[in-house]
Amino acid sequence: MPKEGKGTDLVFKAMADPNRRKVLDLLFSQNGQTLSQLCEELEMQRQSATQHIEILINANLISVVWKGREKLHFINPVPIYEVYERWVRKFEANRLGFLHDLKVQLEGDNHGTT
Repeated sequence: MPKEGKGTDLVFKAMADPNRRKVLDLLFSQNGQTLSQLCEELEMQRQSATQHIEILINANLISVVWKGREKLHFINPVPIYEVYERWVRKFEANRLGFLHDLKVQLEGDNHGTT
């Protein structure tokens, strides 16, 4: 059985928050954004966004590159892939696909929300 480390715990903790997942989605759609660019899409104060981004950096989900005076944020997909390999891949894709299709069919377009 594969070993788990503190890094995996940090990844799960970081991805548990919907605001941090939104940051990852934003970087997935346009990698290399500044804090100001990210804050334009987030419904929170700059200080709160900075705290969320720091958690993602500590979990190694975001890397930072300085370009002159600009601090650019880039998504690092490797920790997500490692979680996938350890926790998702071992389940059969066919069964997961069937369950997902069934869930969508039962919940409809609103994904179970009212």
